[in-house]
Amino acid sequence: MTASVTIWLFALGSVFLVSLVSLVGIVALSFGMENVKKWLLLFVSFSAGTLLGDAFLHLLPQVTEQKGFSLSVSFGVLAGILVWFVIEKFIHWHHCHHEHEFDEDHVHPFAVLNLIGDFVHNIIDGMIIAASFVVSVPVGIATTVAVVLHEIPQELSDFGVLLHGGLSRGRALFLNFLSALGAVLGAIFALFVAGQIDGVVYLFLPFAAGSFIYIATADLIPELHKDSRVGESIKHLVSLLGGIVVMALMLFLE
Repeated sequence: MTASVTIWLFALGSVFLVSLVSLVGIVALSFGMENVKKWLLLFVSFSAGTLLGDAFLHLLPQVTEQKGFSLSVSFGVLAGILVWFVIEKFIHWHHCHHEHEFDEDHVHPFAVLNLIGDFVHNIIDGMIIAASFVVSVPVGIATTVAVVLHEIPQELSDFGVLLHGGLSRGRALFLNFLSALGAVLGAIFALFVAGQIDGVVYLFLPFAAGSFIYIATADLIPELHKDSRVGESIKHLVSLLGGIVVMALMLFLE
């Protein structure tokens, strides 16, 4: 399945938009991190819903319609889950291992590792978005929406980590944006490969679904359980369902 010029434009424009989300730290600086935290969990729950909705309503149906629910699909989903498990284990281990060395006047090693991990994360996001556009523009748009909504709380968290790691606000924003441009590299790679190897996007899609399922269930939903108040829990559930509904409504674009 060769990517046309239109698909290249859609995919590269979308990943550049995703990269701009890395500058969301400016919002935190403008309104104050404490004010941002008040509504951050609603973003997290909505993001979890969009990721699950995109995985189960867009990505997996697309690949199974073309290839059936074969073992290759199952292995692709498992690969997406395992890759993210390994990446996060690596980052978290180094974060905890060096945490006691924190010094306000020194750039902490975990800040550098966070940037590296985020760069790899963004490369994979770019590949996923590009592969989705190769399948169809509506699937690409749905995946971009899911990634953007996930990136908002993620980038706020990364910005906080970089500040805690000893970087100045300006330097943290700049380096976070450079890291986010990894999505452009990932998209270019995926589009190039799609033009050389027919059907390769149907290997990307199960991997993307597994990635989204892991991020939603292992990263985002556990954050929601930290606030067990009934009122907040109901808000989180409604927001989670709202994310799924948005992805369901986007099926009408296909």
